[in-house]
Amino acid sequence: MRSRSNSGVRLDYYQRIVHRLILAHQEPVTGLFPASNVNSHAWIRDNVYCILAVWGLSMAYKKIADQDEDRAKCYELEQSCVKLMRGLLMAMMNQKDKVERFKMTQSPFDSLHAKYSSKNGLPVVGDNEWGHLQIDAVSLYLLILAQMTASGLQIVFSLDEVSFIQNLVFYIESAYSIPDYGIWERGDKTNHGEPELNASSIGMAKAALEAMNELDLFGARGGPASVIHVLADEAHKCQAVLQSMLPRESNSKELDSGLLCVIGFPAFAVDDAQLIHNTRDAILSRLQGKYGCKRFLRDGYRTPKEDPSRLYYERWELRMFENIECEWPLFYCYLILFHAFQNDKVLVQEYANRLEKIMVRSEDGTLLIPESYAVPQDLVGFEYQKPGSQERVVVGRCPFLWGQSLFILGRLLQEGFLAVGELDPLNRRLGAQKKPDVVVQVVIIAEDNEIRDKLAEHDLHVQTIADVAPIEVQPARVLSHLYTYLGRNRKLGLSGRKSRDVGILSTSKLYSLKDRIFAFTPQFVDLSRFYIASDNELMIDILKGEINFLKSAWDLLGRPLVTLVLKRIHLDQDKIPLAMIQTMRKLKSGYINGTRVMLGNLKDFLNTSAITDLSFLGSTEDGYPDRLHPDVQTYLDEHLLRSFSNRSTMNLRGGQLRPRHLRRRMSCKGAIKKTRSINVDSDNLGMEGPTPLTERRLSSIVPPPWLQPNKQGHVSTFATTPEEGPSSPPQLGGDLGLRENIYPMDPQHSRSAIDRRSEFVRQQEITVPKILIQRHRVDTNFADTEVDELIAMLRETENLEEQGDILQYLVDTQGLDFNTAGLGLRHKTDDNAAELEQAFVDDAMLELSTAGGGGGAAAGAAAGAAAGAGEGKPVAAAVPTVIIDATSPTTKDEENANLTAASASAAAANNSSNSNKINSLNNNDSSHSEGMLEEGRVVTIRDLLKGLYEKACQEKLWGLVRHTAGMLGKRVEDLGKAVTDLLVRQKQVTVGMPPNNEHTITAPLPEVELRQLIHDAYGDDESTAMLTQELMVYLAMFIRTEPQLFHEMLRLRVGLIIQVMAKELSRTLNCDGEAASEHLLNLSPFEMKNLLYHILSGKEFAVSSVARGNLSIVSCKSSRVSKKSQIGLGDPEGEDALTATIDDRQGQWLRRRRLDGALNRVPRDFYSRVWTVLEKCQGLAIEGRVLQQSLTQEMTPGELKFALEVETALNQIPQPEYRQLVVEALMVLTLVTEHNMVPSLGDIICVEHLVHKANQLFLEDQRKVQGDATLCCAKLKDGKEQQQAASGMLLCGGAAYICQHLYDSAPSGSYGTMTYLSRAVALVLDCVPKHGEMECAIS
Repeated sequence: MRSRSNSGVRLDYYQRIVHRLILAHQEPVTGLFPASNVNSHAWIRDNVYCILAVWGLSMAYKKIADQDEDRAKCYELEQSCVKLMRGLLMAMMNQKDKVERFKMTQSPFDSLHAKYSSKNGLPVVGDNEWGHLQIDAVSLYLLILAQMTASGLQIVFSLDEVSFIQNLVFYIESAYSIPDYGIWERGDKTNHGEPELNASSIGMAKAALEAMNELDLFGARGGPASVIHVLADEAHKCQAVLQSMLPRESNSKELDSGLLCVIGFPAFAVDDAQLIHNTRDAILSRLQGKYGCKRFLRDGYRTPKEDPSRLYYERWELRMFENIECEWPLFYCYLILFHAFQNDKVLVQEYANRLEKIMVRSEDGTLLIPESYAVPQDLVGFEYQKPGSQERVVVGRCPFLWGQSLFILGRLLQEGFLAVGELDPLNRRLGAQKKPDVVVQVVIIAEDNEIRDKLAEHDLHVQTIADVAPIEVQPARVLSHLYTYLGRNRKLGLSGRKSRDVGILSTSKLYSLKDRIFAFTPQFVDLSRFYIASDNELMIDILKGEINFLKSAWDLLGRPLVTLVLKRIHLDQDKIPLAMIQTMRKLKSGYINGTRVMLGNLKDFLNTSAITDLSFLGSTEDGYPDRLHPDVQTYLDEHLLRSFSNRSTMNLRGGQLRPRHLRRRMSCKGAIKKTRSINVDSDNLGMEGPTPLTERRLSSIVPPPWLQPNKQGHVSTFATTPEEGPSSPPQLGGDLGLRENIYPMDPQHSRSAIDRRSEFVRQQEITVPKILIQRHRVDTNFADTEVDELIAMLRETENLEEQGDILQYLVDTQGLDFNTAGLGLRHKTDDNAAELEQAFVDDAMLELSTAGGGGGAAAGAAAGAAAGAGEGKPVAAAVPTVIIDATSPTTKDEENANLTAASASAAAANNSSNSNKINSLNNNDSSHSEGMLEEGRVVTIRDLLKGLYEKACQEKLWGLVRHTAGMLGKRVEDLGKAVTDLLVRQKQVTVGMPPNNEHTITAPLPEVELRQLIHDAYGDDESTAMLTQELMVYLAMFIRTEPQLFHEMLRLRVGLIIQVMAKELSRTLNCDGEAASEHLLNLSPFEMKNLLYHILSGKEFAVSSVARGNLSIVSCKSSRVSKKSQIGLGDPEGEDALTATIDDRQGQWLRRRRLDGALNRVPRDFYSRVWTVLEKCQGLAIEGRVLQQSLTQEMTPGELKFALEVETALNQIPQPEYRQLVVEALMVLTLVTEHNMVPSLGDIICVEHLVHKANQLFLEDQRKVQGDATLCCAKLKDGKEQQQAASGMLLCGGAAYICQHLYDSAPSGSYGTMTYLSRAVALVLDCVPKHGEMECAIS
């Protein structure tokens, strides 16, 4: 017998244990481990954990392998690991069709199975008989596969397997938004089979994505084809959501010991040391016991009170499991590993000692880890009385291999056979260490020499696209298209990446493809996407945000590189906008908003940037890995020609106005405005629901700015044309007449006004309702000539707002797809008609271009001239010829919309030449205006709207832009993503105006459904529907960059936020609600985002006016009592801007309560404190909803589901300020319970009753001291006064019969709201002692 060193002998001992306890169970055929001797099912998760001990031991042997026997043992152990990992791989590859389907559906029924047969690797239960969707299991597999590969094991054998694993990466890529069944396979803890977002799954997925990125699955022997690619942004999204959730596990589980595997070994998914610390402490303080840790609070599994005959629990019985949950020694094993990696020997020893006490000795003296410890049936009563006092007994499997394996790893680390680095060859454990500051490199490139020279004037020297060659600059959508080729495999039927999204982390790298180098511009600058991209200030703001984001999120090798292309489109009246120049100067200075930046040329940054190889684009499957995939080749060739080439736009100018049509124009005036539904003036926000949909078009709510020439100073053609003559309606008191609704049936209007309207309008009044019901009927009750004249007017008018009204009217009456070209036919000679008909038989072309709401090349180009290529002279109308780029096929959505969005200046230049090519069809008789023809193609109203939309974008008429975007059915491209960003951070979103029309979004929806939902919520009010989409995108931006703004808010009610924004504007501008809504809808996207920020953060703001009547929102830094708010809305005469001084002290608390109420913001720990109140009474009644005491049986205090219940009740209250007082009343009740003043609060407490009682006490005090309220509510009532109050309006306009002055009182102080509420509680609740001193002051 050879002599062994001590270490060798000790390792041989572990090898015997591993063999006896673990390897003896491994199935020889598949390599999988059955769950137990009686259950042959093999769980992915348990199998991977089981093999870790074998892998650890093999590495320990490798280090001391001085003899052949040791090398043989090492190899034997390694091959056992390979056998198991390949067994699981084969089992999953048998379900490759599921992986392919899941990428599209993300449905639990399409997920990979969580367990397989250990005998043959086939499924053992049906798709819907088990909670199979467990993203953490697949992620754990990928993570350990990466670690083992990095340690030198060869697990993946072929390129087909590589593409399958690449698709598994896509499978877990969206973990942050996919609710699953989680590590305990039960989803919601009542076990009714509802999946939920689990922090442990998201953390494991994040770890797997990071570990897999750029990993060569063939190890050192591989080439480019065997490398796995991960888009860094996906991993980062998982991280952001994980950080927002911890230490919470999910909606129903406020804590879970399973999180130990996320904050420590094996995932190391959190890189914020403080968060790791908080999560561990929370688990130890609330879940740790003598025998291990509980899995989560009220976990009924294997407790004596559990009914084993059914899988699920009733909601009310969860309370029975409190304090008797089973304790699992497994978590001590995790804690030993956690502290071993932290190099904390004292704690490692402490947990090792604890573990030793609770392990079970087998007959041969081996220490075994049991699955769990439960309280015996007969001791349950004593355990309830004094938690943790009773002895427990082992239940479940023993040894529990998952725990046993981790225990052996811990021992190998403790005895020094393994170093922590060997268990983590990818160095994930170093994630939480402080990183050096990131320097963001920025490159600005000019589209052409002209722009380069313009920048040079400002001492900013940049290159043009031509100068940076051979590096090619492309938009982000090219990168997203290239990534769809990743992971394609014909043999396996796998289609590659599905998501079209590439984030800033992906575009901040350079990419090499054979001998070419690509740089990509970020996705947010892609102009074809949405109108907010045409607001330069907003783009700059987003850019600053993204640079800041890169500073915190970048963790790749090399520095991030942001490439921006400055184009003609960005110019403002042929000048580079000042905001851009200022930003570039800041970038040049080396710092922007606290981030270090370097501005330079592309070639200077080649050596310092991250470069990724796009090798997966080769045609490996056809045997030509060095040749580009043919599809990629054609895509690149086509796209490179087109991506940044200049395009020109049509010119939209028409001729002079002709008085002939003036009388008629009034009939369409204000059509857009009649669709608005933002409601500010009703004294209580949100009290009046919107009118039913059919009437909505007929009721005017907000006037457009150009209808108030005397007031708002918009220079409008109405104010200057002879329209104020007899043909316009009589001036009913100043500008009332101008707001006159033209075709609503409006009883308030004086009879004479209606009489004076032309017969035509009266005819309209009768027909509009019919047309609303059948909006897309093309044959209408109008003679063609009526529409005909409208089209002629459309051609003549220069004013975009007028064009908008005419088109709105045409859409209402004719429908979007009404063909404007067929109109003039009846007046033509026959052969001409035939000729014309021939010209637009080609309807297929139109179908193509309008499909998908998108503008293909055809529609986009035709759109332009249409919207006003009017007749300049009475002789022959010139219709500009439009040359359409034949190489651009009509692609999905708006890809080619930037055909028309190019510069207006170019169009103006082309105009003169175009007018020579007079369209021969138009020669006949120009007094009949024909329909609009473009190159012989039909132009529908939709096309005209598109032209108007693009023009309005250029002119920055944001109100019109929002409205036309809504009519065209556009949707923000990132809408689905934005909503998901909010939802996964546990914020629910509601859309629609409260209280009647609110729809709550609780789970991510596809974009189309979201758009439909928003559309339904606002009916015909397109502008507000668009604004809602826009605000959701801004909210998502804020929650990504400044999550602290959203603390203590559970539900974001976008409709209410819009109303509060309008209300705030009306307060700051001192104008009425109609004007305020109009201002709101006309704010530029940047100012809109700014206003939203001020409202979220509660900061004071003032409004100053800038050019062209646009407003800008400015923070008030100083806290002086009176702030001068510059409201420069001079009238047309151009008087000096008036300055209004507002005394901000008055109304300050009312405003705060209104904002907090609208944002649903509550004090810290509010919901868990309400839980304690609920424990002591029968229930709480709020606005007709009763929160029953039984909720405390179903849910724990910190559970998100409980918070949502309370919040739903509070949301029944429509007035934000009243809601806030109810919250304050609840806080007073919590103080009563927390100080244990009384054992019980008695019956159901009606919270509003307390508020009204407090109001009564307040008014009594006001009468005593002759306070402000004596002017309104505290007046001594006579008959008249009571009558007024009965009709529902208080004199002071306070909401819900509570005096306005109470809303405006500070909470503290002897006249503060808390004082009155406390007195009310003392008076109303029978249980509070009545004697003693009356005076009570709350500190």
